[in-house]
Amino acid sequence: MEPLSHRGLPRLSWIDTLYSNFSYATDDYDAEGHEEQKGPPEGSETMPYIDESPTMSPQLSTRSQGGGDSISPTPPEGLAHGVEAGKGLEMRKLVLSGFLASEEIYINQLEALLLPMKPLKATATTSQPVLTIQQIETIFYKIQDIYEIHKEFYDNLCPKVQQWDSQVTMGHLFQKLASQLGVYKAFVDNYKVALETAEKCSQSNNQFQKISEELKVKGPKDSKDSHTSVTMEALLYKPIDRVTRSTLVLHDLLKHTPVDHPDYPLLQDALRISQNFLSSINEDIDPRRTAVTTPKGETRQLVKDGFLVEMSESSRKLRHVFLFTDVLLCAKLKKTSAGKHQQYDCKWYIPLADLVFPSPEESEASPQVHLFPDHELEDMKMKISALKSEIQKEKANKGQSRAIERLKKKMFENEFLLLLNSPTIPFRIHNRNGKSYLFLLSSDYERSEWREAIQKLQKKDLQAFVLSSVELQVLTGSCFKLRTVHNIPVTSNKDDDESPGLYGFLHVIVHSAKGFKQSANLYCTLEVDSFGYFVSKAKTRVFRDTAEPKWDEEFEIELEGSQSLRILCYEKCYDKTKVNKDNNEIVDKIMGKGQIQLDPQTVETKNWHTDVIEMNGIKVEFSMKFTSRDMSLKRTPSKKQTGVFGVKISVVTKRERSKVPYIVRQCVEEVEKRGIEEVGIYRISGVATDIQALKAVFDANNKDILLMLSDMDINAIAGTLKLYFRELPEPLLTDRLYPAFMEGIALSDPAAKENCMMHLLRSLPDPNLITFLFLLEHLKRVAEKEPINKMSLHNLATVFGPTLLRPSEVESKAHLTSAADIWSHDVMAQVQVLLYYLQHPPISFAELKRNTLYFSTDV
Repeated sequence: MEPLSHRGLPRLSWIDTLYSNFSYATDDYDAEGHEEQKGPPEGSETMPYIDESPTMSPQLSTRSQGGGDSISPTPPEGLAHGVEAGKGLEMRKLVLSGFLASEEIYINQLEALLLPMKPLKATATTSQPVLTIQQIETIFYKIQDIYEIHKEFYDNLCPKVQQWDSQVTMGHLFQKLASQLGVYKAFVDNYKVALETAEKCSQSNNQFQKISEELKVKGPKDSKDSHTSVTMEALLYKPIDRVTRSTLVLHDLLKHTPVDHPDYPLLQDALRISQNFLSSINEDIDPRRTAVTTPKGETRQLVKDGFLVEMSESSRKLRHVFLFTDVLLCAKLKKTSAGKHQQYDCKWYIPLADLVFPSPEESEASPQVHLFPDHELEDMKMKISALKSEIQKEKANKGQSRAIERLKKKMFENEFLLLLNSPTIPFRIHNRNGKSYLFLLSSDYERSEWREAIQKLQKKDLQAFVLSSVELQVLTGSCFKLRTVHNIPVTSNKDDDESPGLYGFLHVIVHSAKGFKQSANLYCTLEVDSFGYFVSKAKTRVFRDTAEPKWDEEFEIELEGSQSLRILCYEKCYDKTKVNKDNNEIVDKIMGKGQIQLDPQTVETKNWHTDVIEMNGIKVEFSMKFTSRDMSLKRTPSKKQTGVFGVKISVVTKRERSKVPYIVRQCVEEVEKRGIEEVGIYRISGVATDIQALKAVFDANNKDILLMLSDMDINAIAGTLKLYFRELPEPLLTDRLYPAFMEGIALSDPAAKENCMMHLLRSLPDPNLITFLFLLEHLKRVAEKEPINKMSLHNLATVFGPTLLRPSEVESKAHLTSAADIWSHDVMAQVQVLLYYLQHPPISFAELKRNTLYFSTDV
């Protein structure tokens, strides 16, 4: 499997998911989400495999997946030679600044580890030693040396980054750091014994147990947190993690260093030494990761693992799936009583020699999969966002830790439910000698990753076998130690200092692709992570019969705490026999896929950032820029009043002598004519260049509008309508009435709410009210087709609520600390207001106005 590309974005931090301090990790819940008794802290009895690849993919190592995927000491062709001097040096500074910040954290972690060493040594010679000198030397072996190497490196690099200029050189510092990796070799060789010794000493000595469970790590200089508590076990892992990080940074630095720069050969040399070092230690570590031998006498390695939702007995169950060299094993965490070490329970396994993927026509129709209504999933997201805000408020007000833990637990429960009930993409595997199994995934990317990893292993000469109960027990027993994915992928399991992700709008232009061996019908889709799982957000048009498609299509993608963007390239299949019986959709062939991290420092600039992502020999060129949610919340009136966008609705209707603006009527008519059955209408992003073209012709009142509308992609027309309402200088439901709408929707008494909400509609200016009622009836007609277009009233309220209600200027509210807060507090209410009117029986303008006589109170 090709590694996921990580181009152009500096690898400023590599989140360490091996140790989560959050106590509602998977270890406390069984696969259906029931709370379990906590066992003692797990002992890392096996050596972690060091990842040599510059990717975020949780694989053991690119080398173990087959040759050719490790980092080349020379940057990818075209990047090193094409580095623009100015831009390259600016990127170098970004990469170095990030690395320097993480180096400071690493030094603080090493200091925290060394802190207890002196007092422990002092007591070792007394009559009541906590540990013996030999135990101390085993546990803290080479830590002092590693600390001194990195302190010297940091002290030399820091002034160079702080007093940055284009001539700065620091390749010799990285070269020297790489030349001292022998100390790490000694540390790695001793690592397993150090952990075992620390664990034994903790069990036999309460004093040492207390010390090792809460080591205080100093926060960075500019951090609000002065200290964080970390276990000794977690800190002992840091040096192993650090070697990989340093190698990744060298890769990024080389990529942004011009070939003629004096640092270039030095960095190349440092990367070569680092990679050789990583390869040599992985060869030593390999046997330690082995669970058991295969029937052919070869070592069996864990290749991939992760959490998947399985359909079992017509209900959804969260499973931990382990792919070994010759077998796929599906497991769940056993319920264990207090004090017992946790273990996995094997649900089933399939030898890879017997595993087949049924083709769409071969697969039997599965029992009806219960799909959660979209509005229930949206409700869960709203609850999670609100809980997240409450937790932030509690922390800001230095609230009780018990209250925070209770909120975190509640948030975890909602996130767990969302994770369990949101996936819909079927992934079926079959044992040629028995049963079929069905998983539901949230992303085509994930399905492709699992399929490719299995098929790659199946190319070897594999034998069928049956595991004896003892062999199965040993294999399942190894899963807990070998797993690379430790926690359910939910935000509750993130450490507080981890990035919360980006909230706002990511603009992506998919330019072109090359590297296809023959002409085909090609298109791309874009996925981003949201609430712990990936969702498809946009799709280019199909470019027919070409080996070099040029889409040049722009999309606006809403981000909800997102950290990664994925691009998938497909060949369109028009063969109607290739229908997947699980979801009745034709299966298109994935030609390539890649992922990049959305690094805030790179993305959050006003300029477009152009990049190339490589996938199976295919190169896709794309550009992106990001607008944070607080920026996108601002409405900007148009400077020229001759058009329709950014112009008051009363001005437009008066000029047109119409009751509803022409743009609204035409877009609605076109959507009802040919888009009302389009899956995801109003939710799927239209091509931004098409939307801008439509905006221009409506603003110019061009006579070719109707012709252009009839030719235009329906999602672009839907996008133009949304853009019109979003760019109104004040919301359709007006700034003046906004506070009253917020209060009205919060009323508990149905009669009082009805009275207030209808009175508010009557208070709207006539052009606003007539347009709102016109749009309301249209959206209801769209929702009638929900079985086909998958757009419920709740979906439509989520899309249009903020667009119709969001005020022109967000007042600065003291309790709103971030864009995520604005989202969770205001947007929930905005969605609820629109949903109220969408669920209301038909409202007529004449009837509303007739009742005005009976209601004369001011708003």
